[in-house]
Amino acid sequence: MSQTSVTQRWVLGLSAAASFMVILDMLVVATALSTIQRDLGASLEDLEWTVNAYTLSFACLILTGAALGDRLGRRAVFAAGLAMFSLASVACALAPSVGTLIAARAVQGAGAALVMPLALALLNAAFPPERRGWALGVYGGVTGLAATVGPVVGGAITQGIAWQWIFWINVPIGLLAIPPLLARTPESRGVRAPLDLPGLLLSGVAALGIVWALVRGNAAGWGSAQTLVPLGAGIAAGVGFVLRERVATAAMLPLRLFRSRPFAGGNVVIFFANAALLGAIFFTAQCFQVSYHHGAFVAGLWLLPFGVAPLLVGPRAGALADRFGERSLIVVGALCLAAGMGWTGVVAAGGGSYLALVVPLTLGGLGIALTIPAATRAVVSRVAPAEMAKAGGTFSTLRQLGGAFGVAVLGAVFSAAGGTFGGGFRSAMLVAAALALVASAAGALSLQGRPRPETAHQSAQRVTA
Repeated sequence: MSQTSVTQRWVLGLSAAASFMVILDMLVVATALSTIQRDLGASLEDLEWTVNAYTLSFACLILTGAALGDRLGRRAVFAAGLAMFSLASVACALAPSVGTLIAARAVQGAGAALVMPLALALLNAAFPPERRGWALGVYGGVTGLAATVGPVVGGAITQGIAWQWIFWINVPIGLLAIPPLLARTPESRGVRAPLDLPGLLLSGVAALGIVWALVRGNAAGWGSAQTLVPLGAGIAAGVGFVLRERVATAAMLPLRLFRSRPFAGGNVVIFFANAALLGAIFFTAQCFQVSYHHGAFVAGLWLLPFGVAPLLVGPRAGALADRFGERSLIVVGALCLAAGMGWTGVVAAGGGSYLALVVPLTLGGLGIALTIPAATRAVVSRVAPAEMAKAGGTFSTLRQLGGAFGVAVLGAVFSAAGGTFGGGFRSAMLVAAALALVASAAGALSLQGRPRPETAHQSAQRVTA
């Protein structure tokens, strides 16, 4: 196996650090909401929008970010995204009112939409196929770890310093990353073509309508106009987007990519795996605070077993995918996630001790450590270098939509089952386990077994033919 060059190490380190910051910021706010509510006089709906504004702009603009990177330069747009995210974090920290905070969170999400797909594109462009699995394993392990330590970091900062510092910590990370990014990483572009403006508009409306319906469904009612109208508009725009991309001369998402079963299957896997992951983390953190009467910091610490495997196994998962094939890792990993989430729901809902929860939480973390890097590799290693940003944008969009879907579905099940951290929590976690099983089935049906060494190259040629 070839050695990693200095340039490759810079690309990997900067891509992983930026993605860690973006994913961390999605979850770190959750443990500070009660303090923000008290300090800014926010209502419950205001608090929901401090989370939803970030999710909405993030999901709606990812494909736009990928398209801009292909045209203007991925490194340049990636740096612009880091700057936007950092400056928006300053605005969040200085926000004098909840309305200002919500607006700044929306800008944060826009910056994140520039960062995530281009981080993947730069990473894949920097590494040859034989080293790409290892690099994606490191990247996936770091980003998976962010989802776990988010509640811990948020609780510690909020209780130990002030809630504003959950945003201040982004500023030096983002701004200090820009100079080495511009100096140490090579620029790359996709096919130079005019922007697909109708495609940009339709994809944004589709993501906005669907995510809006998902995040508002539980509060407004799934049969209400507030849910059905944006959902219908989002689905209609999505159909229009598909029809547009079939005839566009410079499509922002070439539909022929989905002719690759690994590409299509990997996107289905990440949708359902992230739905299970974020839904489960959200409700488990609440369960530890409500049922076990712990503060946000201790509740976050209790989730740490979930992050052990991503930290230890994640960097090796890509290499394991190179050796055993992505299907094996996804099937086994998603099964571990399903078992861990269902087991956790049964034990915690019954008031079991924390020691009884360590094993299922660790098992769930192992599932994520195996699944996410393998799904990432299945998607981005099957496309030509010129289309990696589009592939990464599609993957990131479905990942965010999956997270919103998981929280919404588990929330609906939780409420229907009584809204308590007894039966309601157990039912919600069993649904999370079912979502993970769907991810496992998608991997088994769409991916091949252990690939030959030339498979990734041949597949990329076949997709772009």
